[in-house]
Amino acid sequence: MAQIKFKVNGKRTSVQVDPDTPLLWVLRDHLQLTGTKYSCGMGLCGCCTVHLDGQATRSCITPISAVSGKTVTTIEGLGKDGLHPLQKAWIDDDVPQCGYCQPGQIMTAAELLAEHPNPTDPEIDAAMDGVLCRCGTYQRIRNAIHKAAKEL
Repeated sequence: MAQIKFKVNGKRTSVQVDPDTPLLWVLRDHLQLTGTKYSCGMGLCGCCTVHLDGQATRSCITPISAVSGKTVTTIEGLGKDGLHPLQKAWIDDDVPQCGYCQPGQIMTAAELLAEHPNPTDPEIDAAMDGVLCRCGTYQRIRNAIHKAAKEL
């Protein structure tokens, strides 16, 4: 067991866990931040995406030891004062069907918009390629990203 200190959604925290514990399980089981979803467990589907020091990161394959001293942002902490423009666009455009992949979609889209404030369709497609949506709402996801980009 190790004491790991880091910031999550702007708040300093520490956990006493095995250093190899995936960040996903620390978020969900120890910190009760259940917005981040478990799906494949191998970093392939993107459902578990969070930001680690501003970079989209697969939390299911990131050991908590790699988070020490860093800043984690989850879907719960994305909006500074309420909902982030991406979250608003997702709701307005009725993006989710089952909704399971949406936290990973939104966190990936947030990194895209931070790097490319006015992305083209090919840029969106390339950035979002690694987050799988079993319901196939990719066109709505693209539209919501364009909508959020205008608000940001």
